[in-house]
Amino acid sequence: MNTEIGENQVSTSEKSAIAQLIIQSVRDLSERLIRPNTRQWDEKQYFPADLFRQLGEQGLMGMLIPVEYGGVGLGYEEYVASIVELSRVDGSIGLSMAAHNSLCCNHILLFGNEEQKHTYLPQLATGEWLGAWGLTEPNTGSDAGNMRTTAVRDGNDWVLNGAKNFITHGKSCNVAVVIARTGEPNTAHNATAFIVERGTAGFSGGRKEDKLGMRASETAEMLFQDCRIPDSQRLGEIGDGFIQSLKVLDGGRISIAALSLGIAYGAYDAALAYAKEREQFGQPIANYQGISFKLATMATDIEASRLLTYQAAMLKDTGKPVTKEAAMAKLFASETAVRVANEAVQIFGGYGYTKDFPVEKFYRDAKLCTIGEGTSEIQKVVIARQILK
Repeated sequence: MNTEIGENQVSTSEKSAIAQLIIQSVRDLSERLIRPNTRQWDEKQYFPADLFRQLGEQGLMGMLIPVEYGGVGLGYEEYVASIVELSRVDGSIGLSMAAHNSLCCNHILLFGNEEQKHTYLPQLATGEWLGAWGLTEPNTGSDAGNMRTTAVRDGNDWVLNGAKNFITHGKSCNVAVVIARTGEPNTAHNATAFIVERGTAGFSGGRKEDKLGMRASETAEMLFQDCRIPDSQRLGEIGDGFIQSLKVLDGGRISIAALSLGIAYGAYDAALAYAKEREQFGQPIANYQGISFKLATMATDIEASRLLTYQAAMLKDTGKPVTKEAAMAKLFASETAVRVANEAVQIFGGYGYTKDFPVEKFYRDAKLCTIGEGTSEIQKVVIARQILK
């Protein structure tokens, strides 16, 4: 991928051609660097940190970052295409790439000052540094207004205390955007975002989660014990942390929709190929209506997910409101991924329940998509609020 190609350097007519080049590039990279290792990484729950430096060399870790800050400067449509291709092979890699780009990098890009952008984005864009984003806590998932991690002003410094959990790259990140409570619980404007570097006294990685799926993407705690950082590490205004997070999550939900779409494609591709090859009673099982109708429904749901996801990406690229569309795409695509992976296992029969074939992994990986970046139930709350305004 040519990392010198920026969004401001291409016309609309050229973007589809660039997207196709990106798709082929990421597809080739996935077959070469990821597919041979997926089973081993999954079984050992191994996080391939070196791979992400290689992805950075190809421009994939800074896709949304403008060229002036060391990134590729492309849009959400190209970004979505990349996540889809990675996740078609291994959802874990798509998840980590998405969390780095749309959460950590995007938060700094949207709300950082020029000094912060020039300090952090170039190293994040190349994959030299890995990013994390900390909102969720052990006691608060969707109830972020009641978070217990606090940041207390002490002169020109802030002192952070508390814990974040279910954080992608919580142990291995070089830099994290952390949202901490700076006001009273359950009050308006009570949270503020900060940039915290690995190596800062009082900041450490905690327990790594032993997960059902997405096992090659690191999920861990981030711990803060009298972690002192200067006010220059604050992102935006005091009290704006949760408002910023909602805007970041709009883009994050498009990422999870793309992740879901990739997993659904991977499971469907495997099931379709198997149905054409597997014979029973003298003919391929794809010839039987019971199987062909499953494939037809899977293909239809995937196409609907694709349209919803790319519609949200297009709106995001044009600067239009995307809260409702991102939630719809995330809701439908994630539930589709679960259904498609389930049907893929069914089509494989007993073999689908073994690790000799890929569909059992897609089955395990898909479920996270209905939980991360807001559960399916939360997406319905978001959509309902938007349509009832």
